[in-house]
Amino acid sequence: MAPQTGTVFRNAEVEPWVDVNLADADNLVGNWQQDRWSNGGSSGNLSAYSRNGGASWTIPPISAASDTGQAKFSRCTGGNASNGGDFERATDPWVSFSPNGVAHQVAMGINDSNVANAVLTSRSSDKGANWENPVVVKFDDRANFFNDKETLTADPTDPRYVYVTWQRIVAPNERASARAGERAAAFRSIAWFARSDDNGASYELVKPILDPGNKAQTIGNQIVVLPNGDLVMVFNLIRNVGTNRNRGYTAAVIRSTDRGNTWSTPIEIDRMITDGVTDPADGHPVRTGDLIPQIAVDDQSGKLYVVWQDDRFTGEEQVALSSSTDGGLTWLDTRRVSTVGGVNQAFTPTVRVADDGTVAVQHYDFRFDDPSTTPPLTTDAWLLRSADGGASWTEERIGSGTPGVVTPGDGTASFDMTTAPDARGYFVGDYAGLDFAGGGLKPGFKPFHVRANTGNLTNRTDVFSTTASVSGP
Repeated sequence: MAPQTGTVFRNAEVEPWVDVNLADADNLVGNWQQDRWSNGGSSGNLSAYSRNGGASWTIPPISAASDTGQAKFSRCTGGNASNGGDFERATDPWVSFSPNGVAHQVAMGINDSNVANAVLTSRSSDKGANWENPVVVKFDDRANFFNDKETLTADPTDPRYVYVTWQRIVAPNERASARAGERAAAFRSIAWFARSDDNGASYELVKPILDPGNKAQTIGNQIVVLPNGDLVMVFNLIRNVGTNRNRGYTAAVIRSTDRGNTWSTPIEIDRMITDGVTDPADGHPVRTGDLIPQIAVDDQSGKLYVVWQDDRFTGEEQVALSSSTDGGLTWLDTRRVSTVGGVNQAFTPTVRVADDGTVAVQHYDFRFDDPSTTPPLTTDAWLLRSADGGASWTEERIGSGTPGVVTPGDGTASFDMTTAPDARGYFVGDYAGLDFAGGGLKPGFKPFHVRANTGNLTNRTDVFSTTASVSGP
């Protein structure tokens, strides 16, 4: 095995996602990056499952046997040349349940010692306890190409269909680092799409669906399914040429009315005006979800909500929201939903909708931080709720509940962000998990997020889950 570059942060979990089983509200599956590397990816993506609404969690074992234990997305979780997971690292975990109760994970398998990378999926038919060998959706081993930031959506209206989308970065030359493409003007990335019509056993229609043009990119592609079966994909449209009015980041969507066979042209929601998050005391970067819009759909009405980071309101990062009542064809004016101001930046939002239409937004902020000192960089997680379609909001500090999906901790107090792994900035993830359970033992919203274990340099971060009621505390 070739030596790897960078620094690995052992016992550090980052970038979690979670989904509730549509066929069993007590069954949740969450996943995350395990042992994050400073220069990209993790040693492996791990998952856990709950069968009691999140009151307790089980982490499947790592197994070399086929179709058992953890998903084999990298060598550290059992991947090898024969089962499709022969990669040094994994990244970008995501999970989604089909309406028949089958769970689907997606990940990026990447190498540090060479340029090989792939979009990989795996499925579980036993509520997250065992995962099938990976399906290779897209593989590249050419130095000009890098697949990144994939997401997966199981169609809640039809168990046959599963959708995967990602960005395929095209580097300007073979000596360029594809990972630099997120902010490099000379790079180009194209939105790709794959569809399964056999409940995730295989994938077809592996194709580009949006080419934004030379020196332009898409990132943060994510699909939701409307009640009528139409697909809406949100993304950040990055333009690096043109007039000042058009350059920069724009939250946008494309639509498909035929389950991904054809797609519309981009429909722009609004500009994403972001300069990133920093430690107010010394300017050290905090890597967040500043490039990635998040989307949710009200499964009853079809109303869409998109959230992102934006500094138009205070000059520092805040959480912005827009909504659509016509399937994404038109969008209402952008409004601020976070409550802090100034250097108390709000970041990495995620949005979900309850059965009664209540909207929840999860995010982090620095409202209790003292900017005159560092460390600590005092950080908290919050859940905002709106019962009137986003017109007004209440908020609740989150973190208590089920502590330490991976390692115990109380999870109730603020944490010091400077303890988190440093991967181009203090890093707990480009996104965090949030879902909703309408029934079962613990109905409500399901925040699933990472917190730093303040001052613990041998176990820097853990994943935490809790249940928050729809109506609030």
